[in-house]
Formats: sequence, C-alpha cells, structure tokens
Amino acid sequence: MKPFFIPSIALMFCGITCAVGQPLIRPIHFSEVILDDGFWKTYAHKVSEVTVPVCMEYTEAKTGRIRNFERAAGLLNDGKGHEGIYYDDSDVYKALEAIAYSLKIYPSPQVEKRADEWIDKIAAAQEPDGYINTFYTLTGLENRWSDMEKHEDYCAGHLIEAGIAYYYATGKNKLMNVGIRMADHMDSIFGPGKRNWVTGHQEVELALVKLYEATGNKNYLNLANWFISQRGHGYGVGRIWDNPAWGPRYCQDDQPIEAISHITGHAVRAMYYYTGVADVASYTKNTTYLNAMQRVWEDVVHKNVYLTGAIGSSRHNEGFTKSFDLPNAEAYGETCASVGMVFWNQRMNQLTGNAMYIDVLERSLFNGALAGISLTGDRFFYPNPLTSYEGDTRKEWFGTACCPSNIARLLASVGNYLYAHDEHDIWLNIYAGSKTTVSLKNNRVKLTQQTNYPWEGSVSLLLEPEHTGEFALHLRIPGWARNDAISGGLYRFANTETPDTEIRINGKPTQYKMVNGYAIVHNTWKKGDRVDIRIPMEIKRVLASDSVSQDRGKVALQRGPLVYCLEEADNASGIFNVILKDDVPLLETWEPHLLGGIYTLSGEVEAVIPTPDRASATTSVQPFKAIPYFAWANRGKQPMQVWIPRRVTSILLNKE
Repeated sequence: MKPFFIPSIALMFCGITCAVGQPLIRPIHFSEVILDDGFWKTYAHKVSEVTVPVCMEYTEAKTGRIRNFERAAGLLNDGKGHEGIYYDDSDVYKALEAIAYSLKIYPSPQVEKRADEWIDKIAAAQEPDGYINTFYTLTGLENRWSDMEKHEDYCAGHLIEAGIAYYYATGKNKLMNVGIRMADHMDSIFGPGKRNWVTGHQEVELALVKLYEATGNKNYLNLANWFISQRGHGYGVGRIWDNPAWGPRYCQDDQPIEAISHITGHAVRAMYYYTGVADVASYTKNTTYLNAMQRVWEDVVHKNVYLTGAIGSSRHNEGFTKSFDLPNAEAYGETCASVGMVFWNQRMNQLTGNAMYIDVLERSLFNGALAGISLTGDRFFYPNPLTSYEGDTRKEWFGTACCPSNIARLLASVGNYLYAHDEHDIWLNIYAGSKTTVSLKNNRVKLTQQTNYPWEGSVSLLLEPEHTGEFALHLRIPGWARNDAISGGLYRFANTETPDTEIRINGKPTQYKMVNGYAIVHNTWKKGDRVDIRIPMEIKRVLASDSVSQDRGKVALQRGPLVYCLEEADNASGIFNVILKDDVPLLETWEPHLLGGIYTLSGEVEAVIPTPDRASATTSVQPFKAIPYFAWANRGKQPMQVWIPRRVTSILLNKE
C-alpha cells in the first residue's frame, strides 16, 4: 500500500482537530528520550567520547574561533584582529549545541565546565544593545547590518539554537539569555515599518520559532514570519546578489515563498529556509506556506534527490542545477544538506502525519548524513559522492567547518526523531533501542523499545501507561518494506513483491489499518502490554527513473534503510569493470568484525574486459561483496561505487 497523497496540504487540515498554535503532531524532545541500546546508542557514545572533543579542540586551540570572542570581550589584547572567516562564530554555537545534546546522554563535568567557560566569554562579548558578532565587533561595528551576505543573522540563529539546547540539557540559561538579547536586538531593527532585510544564509527563521516555543513570546514567531516574507521582492544587497554568476536564485530570493515551485540554489540555505517556513506554517496554519512547501518538496524528492537521500549535485553552487541532473562521481551531496533534509522532512511530517516524509528523513539520516563522519568519529566528509574512481579520505577539519559540528549535533540529538504524539495517540517514526514517557491528554505512557534496527527488522515495544486507557499507536511501516522506494518514483525496486509486516500484541497476531504509511493499532492498553513488529528485511535491487541519465542501465542495492556500495577493499579485482545481472542470487552475511559489525551483501558479478575499440568485450565470473554506503572510506583510500551496471553496454557506453 502506498502512502495516500492529497495534492494540497491545506486539505489535510480539514476535519482535523488541532490546538490553535500547535503542529498536528509534536516530536518527543531529545531530553525526554534515553537511547539505551543498539545502533544509535553506539553513535551517541562515539560523538560524546570522540567527536565533541575534536570539535572543542579545533574550536578552541587549533583555530581562532574562541580567541575571537576573547578579543571582542576585551579578555585578550594581543593586537590581532578577527581570525578566520566572518561566519566562524556559528561553528562555536553548533559545537555548543552538540555538547548540550551529548551532556544529556553522557554527563561530563569536565566538558560542561569547559563549555561554561566558552559561554562566559560569549556573554562577555555581547554589546550593550544585545548585538553579538565577533567579525563586526573586531572590524567595525559601524558596518554591522550593511551586507546581507555576512551571516550575522545566520550566526544569531545558531546561537539561539545552542542556548535553548544547553538550557534543556543542563538547566543553565546564560547562553539562552544571550540569544534572547540578540533576538530582541534584531526585533528592534527589523520588522513591519522598520528596515527591509533578506537573510543571506537562512537559519535564523527556524531558530526564532524554537525560541518562541521555549519562551512563549510571539514576537519571535512574528519576526521569523517577517523574514520569510521579505524574500523575493528585490530587497537583497550583498556579495551574492551583486554577483551575476550567483544572483538571487542562489539563496532562494528570486521569488516570494507563495510563488515557489522549484528547488534552486544553495542546498543548505534551501533546507534551513524550508524548515523555517514549515515551522512558521505549523503555528500560523498559513495554507499558502503549506502548499508552497508541498510543491517544492515534490520537486526535490521527485526529481532532485540522490538514492542516499543527499541533495545538491553541483560543487559550483553547492546546490541544484536542473531536474534529474544527478551525477555520481561529481555529486556534491554536502553533509550539511543531508542534515537539513532531516530537519525539513521532520517538520513536513509534523504538519501532515504522513510517513512518506519520514521515509525520506530516514534515507538521508542513515546514508547521506551518516557517511559524513568516520566510524572512528574524528574524520569528516564535506561532499559525499556516489562514485569515487580514486577513493577519498575524510578530513580532520575544514576551513569552512560547518559539517563536523553539524553532523555531531544531529547524531547527538537523534532522539528528537524517534517518537511523536498528539493529545490522543503516539507515533513511532525511527526505530531504535530507547525509553521515553509520552504525555497524552488523559494518560502518561512509558515506552521501552528494543530492536537491532537497522540490521534487523524486529522491534519489541513494552507499554506501561499510568492507568489502563484507550489510544492508538501509529507504527511507521517504512516505504522500503511496502515496495515504495521513494515518493514520486524517482527510484523503484526491481523486485515487486515483499512479505507483509507482522504485528503482534502480547504474542497474538493483530489486524491493523494502514493510513499514510502508518500501521494504526487501536487498543485499550494496560501496564505490561507488549507490541512486536516484524518488518521484512529483504535485499532490494533499486532502479532509477530513465530521466536520470547517469543511472540508466544500472542497479543499486539496498537492505532495510541502508544503501550499499562496492568498495575496492572487498573486491580486489576491480569494481568499475563489472556487471550485476538481474537474476544473480544475493546473500546477506553478518560480519561482526568488519567495520564495527555490519551486514554485507554478496553474490557474483561478471568482470568485463572491453576490446580496444570498446565495440565488444569478454567476461568472466567473480564474487563481489557490498558494504553499507555510510561505512565506505574507513579502510584507507578505496575506489567506490553505488550504481552497478546491469549489462555490458552500460560499461562500454558509460561516459559519466
């Protein structure tokens, strides 16, 4: 059964009882979710033990990011000016946000003390009127708010997010108050009847909505809405707008939001923008925003997303070119853009209750985003290609260092994406070993989830409501378990049959109703009830639409939510001269000592040796092994490819 689709999101609100000023469904906050086992617990631990210390070391000792705050606060008088790039403050804030999430999972007095010292320096660098940005403090405050591309509001957005996260994690509000003062400063300058302003790199919009949620101050929601309304009216001033090679399309300023229908420009800017639009729409019930988000989402997912959930095909603009232009070796697929896909698709799910958005979120999370960090937690990818002829090596750090702290904050806060609820029901979106307590209108329900997902499809859920009561569980049955690779058909599965997902209550099979990708199980629940879900975890052959010329005649492999790839470390005789025929049996094998413990896929391919004129070829059979895409480039510099030719002509004619 495919997810039910209604062309206009506005129609989805008809007949739905939803509290004014609230999304349709709301995620369970990361601070209320305990990861206690399995895949994501391992990553959360790695972020805490390795990634956060790496981010702190580079932020404080190996670059000038903290020194900039010390100079701005008058704590360091070394005669030097601003170090680094004008948007580097944002990396400090993203690192603090990652630290906050990590402290909630793995408390560390030493890390918290060091973070508190950073926060003291940040607070000391704030101007009396609430403004904070070390670039302008150190280069001339008279020039602030003069160039929309200089990321003042972008940095402010990350400050606000970090302050809120740190408050929820530690109960300390000093950084949050710095963010509030900066938000109030912006509100005093921008808004109806004040200055026009277009945020050069969107982010502040979604942050202001978070601040509204945390404080209840509607000024912040209104300011976020105003920033959105400024785009597409010719107000942009700065390097991007003045450069004809980029222009307003680069930062989604070529059209007002109500007119948008196609994805353009820089991918990360777009994701943060659309996340903010969806956030504002969830509280204002602005149907114009809602329908615009549906149109552009379809353009992204139906025509412009990689199989890994990555987006942004061009290194030239770190973003989009034209529909169906999805090169593999030249793919950009910035890690931050995949992080943004997680943000945006969660918001779209909250607005609609449709699991197709979580299907895309899951694809981006487990593949496009997760590939951005090494298994050791201390090396990072900025772009994420789907083919690498020479192999690639993750880097320790980058001059523009958004990706390390961004992937760290995502993985440390993955608890945000597991559960959701409204007043009456509970949604399970991403399966992971965890515990939480959900507050419904007439009950509080403790949930304990046990699973080895994504390696296995078995999920066991223990329910402990405070009192016996009736409510529904909305259990996401992933699209890949329903033969729906992705909404819109950009990718499809070659094998068209799959077993049904089985759900049992207290050991007994139960009937369920499928609505928008969720199995809805109504019951009168009592303490100790157990729900067992058995999702078929089959190997899938994936084909791309013929509109994607780079993938014609090729096949990719997927098991569960994980996309697989060939890496030369496992295929010594080569990976670019092989074909995988449609009828070759495929096997899955658990290898506990390979790459931290993974399922590999194996079978036989035909090695192809073209004649000199490439008019024909000879072939020989050889074994192959595929590993999850997220795990590639962890054994040295190894050639890799996701899409494998299905016939000899695909190799002979391949000119990607």
